[in-house]
Order: sequence, then C-alpha cells, then structure tokens
Amino acid sequence: MYKEQLKKISDNIYELPKSGKMLVPCRIFFSPKLFKALEENALKQIANVAMLPGIQKYSLGMSDMHVGYGFPIGGVAAFDIDKGVVSPGGVGFDINCSIRLLRTNLTKKDILKNQDKVIDALYRKIPAGVGKGSKFQITKTELKKLLEQGARYMVEKGYGNKEDYLHMEEEGCIKGGNAEKVSEKAIKRGLGQLGTLGAGNHFLEIQYVDEIFDEKIAKAFGLEKNQVTIMIHCGSRGLGHQVASDYIEKMGKQYGFKSLPDIELTHAPIKSELGRDYLAAMACAANFAFANKQLITHWIREELKDIFPKIKIDVVYDVCHNIAKFEEHMIDGEKKIVCIHRKGATRSFGPGRKEIPVAYRKVGQPVLIPGSMGTASYVLVGTKKSEELTFGSTVHGAGRVKSRSQALREFRGEKVKQELKEKGIKIRSKSFKCLAEEAPDVYKDIDEVVKVVDEIGISKKVARLKPLAVVKG
Repeated sequence: MYKEQLKKISDNIYELPKSGKMLVPCRIFFSPKLFKALEENALKQIANVAMLPGIQKYSLGMSDMHVGYGFPIGGVAAFDIDKGVVSPGGVGFDINCSIRLLRTNLTKKDILKNQDKVIDALYRKIPAGVGKGSKFQITKTELKKLLEQGARYMVEKGYGNKEDYLHMEEEGCIKGGNAEKVSEKAIKRGLGQLGTLGAGNHFLEIQYVDEIFDEKIAKAFGLEKNQVTIMIHCGSRGLGHQVASDYIEKMGKQYGFKSLPDIELTHAPIKSELGRDYLAAMACAANFAFANKQLITHWIREELKDIFPKIKIDVVYDVCHNIAKFEEHMIDGEKKIVCIHRKGATRSFGPGRKEIPVAYRKVGQPVLIPGSMGTASYVLVGTKKSEELTFGSTVHGAGRVKSRSQALREFRGEKVKQELKEKGIKIRSKSFKCLAEEAPDVYKDIDEVVKVVDEIGISKKVARLKPLAVVKG
C-alpha cells in the first residue's frame, strides 16, 4: 500500500505524501536496486512517525532502512522542543550503539605475518558474546560518575589520553546525564560489562585501507593506502537496554497508548518531567557506551604492543547511532533548535559546525559505515547537503534484509567461517550460531548503500576498508 504511494522526487529520493493523520510527508533515500528489498512495514513505520506531535519537515528513512521497534532502523526525525516529543522507540534499546575507528602505524603486511597471533590475543582479552562479563571491576559509586562523564572519566583514570576523547562525537560525553535517573536494575546490569563487545552484529575488526577516494580528506583523517585500521562496534550493553525498557514502561503508564499509531511509539513531551528524565538517563547510557569503547581501546593498545612494540594507535573518530540530540537546523528558512532522533542512523555534518572536532572542522565530520562480516567498510565525510536534506544525517551500516531466524534456516556458521577463511579473513566467535545470524548475505549490499548516499551527497566517500581479522560475539 505505502510502496505504491511513493513518488520519485529525484534520483534515489522518494516521497510518501502526507495523508490521514500524518503531520508531514516522508522521504526515503533508495536506489532502484535497494528499492526491491524495501519493506512495506518499514514504510508503515516512517508513516507512523510522521504522526507524532511536533515533528518537523519530514519523517526520514535512510538507504539502510529496515523494520525496527517503533521507528524503523535507519529512521530520522526532528521534533520541535516546545510542542514535540521524545520517544525511546526513536532511539533504540542499544543506546549509542556506535562505531569507533582507530588508525595505526602498521601496514597490511605486518598483520598478515602475525594474523593468528593478533586475533587470538584480542579474542582472549576482550569479552564477547551474550551476557559476557568483564574482568574490569568498578564500584557503583564509580559507575555513576562514569555515566555522567563518559570516555573522559576513563581517560582520567589512565585508560587512554586526552586526544582520544577530543576525536569523538560530543568529546565522548553527552551533557545532561544524571545517574539518579538511571534505575538500580540498569546500574546492576552495567556493573561488570565495561570493556565487553556483546553479541549480535557487534564486532572488533582488524582492517586495512584498500582504496582512497579523496586524498585531501583522507590525509586530514590520518588515513593512507594499506594502513591498518581497527573498527569497534558496540554500545551500552544491558544498561542501555534497561534504560529503554524502564522509560517505555513509564511513558506508557503516564500517557497511555490510545492516541498512538503504534504502541511501540510511546513517548513523552520533551519538556515534561518524564521527557527530561528519559533524556538524562539516555545520556548516561550513551556515556557508558563511550566509556565501554574507551576501555576496549586501551586493551587493544596493551595487547598489540606486546606483538608490535613500536605500534602507535590513535582514535580517528567515534560516531553515535541510536541517540536523541538537541541541534540547530534550518526549518522553513529559520534557524531552530530541535530534538533529532537518529535510530540506526549517523550524524553527517559538513565543514564549519561547532560540534565537529577542531582537527576536522575545516573538512567535515568523519562518517563511519561498517559493512557486514567479511565485506568492506567505509569512511565518508559529512556535507552541507546532508544538513539541508536529512538534518545532517546518513546511514549507519548495510541494514538487514533477513531476520536472524531466517538466517539460521538458510546458513550454517561452519560454512560462513570457511568462506571467510578462503577470503583470507580470520574470525573468532563464541558460537557458529552467531556466524550464521550475521552471515554477509543477510545484509544489504554495503557498496550500493554507500553509493546511494555518496551520489545524493549526504555523505561523500573518503576511503574503503577491508577486513583481515574479526572478533564476533
């Protein structure tokens, strides 16, 4: 039904006109190739989002869009701060599930000589898998400080350096976090999980720079051909999931479900006490995710220094997915502060924005797009055009086309591992089940997804990265 109503605006851009209870139209960014796999239910979800109070301009779906909880994954929406709402379904359960990219002074040849040694060391050191606990211990009092200070807290405790958080989104700490708004159950779930990858699509990947598309910007990001990079994909673990669950329940009890197009879109007014409490708790969960990756970064440095005594590892960038933020954007010709929800989407700011680290402000924000296991990943750069078209947003990955249950019916983990080995990729995982669930063929074609955003201009290609070794949960 919804698919039939889509109107082509220009190459790769389609609009779902405003109808019924929709307050704004929807826009999606898909190529003809990707359009074939576009889910009707994902379109229904962005139409439902368009019905939420205070939504501005458009309900948006990125080219990696697929069905999620409430909002589609790959969904973006901006809300007026006086009349609008904040919705946990528009942020996601894994708050600040995100990507960090590290660059090294190693080359592809260095890793190929030590491939097994490298991946075995990282697999032993960094816990991965469902519910997997950490060797790192922290008291409840310390954890509460960390929730308000993020990566900076870890650096001040000796787990990294100032340059690390200066090269992260929000400098590794979203302001406004208040640990008192995080439940004891969420705190308990966070204790013992710092420095862990988790399961699902989370990973730690050793890569090399396979191709440079923009020499000038690659140089600004410190990237060059055949250089080894390390990508970390994880989030706020059980703590973030519990924060989402707690506030979905609270909002449902306080505001009910009668007026909702979908009960998964439960929400609270941004300026209500409950809305403010959720944003404070969400910031804490996001800060936990920043700190989590900071500890993993520290352990990577420790382990690889034993193998490569002269190794140097720097943070290129750490970019948020699954977040709500207050940002200034042009709305109907006027600058306006709005609350942006990015659910499985990444910020993509062009040159000059004050939110971009000083080191990159003249060229634009690094955009990090991971591929599916065994495929390429990409580094892109944000653009002014993305600020015009998508509230400064772009894709966050390839996007699933098959559910985990479908993947288990169609793929065998043993075969996936063998196929990766034949490509020269070493992999370590807690189970073959995880490998089957995350097989490359359960995702959209990452090259096509990136091609779309590059052609539209909401982020531009800088470098392509290819995997050498992967740790999966």
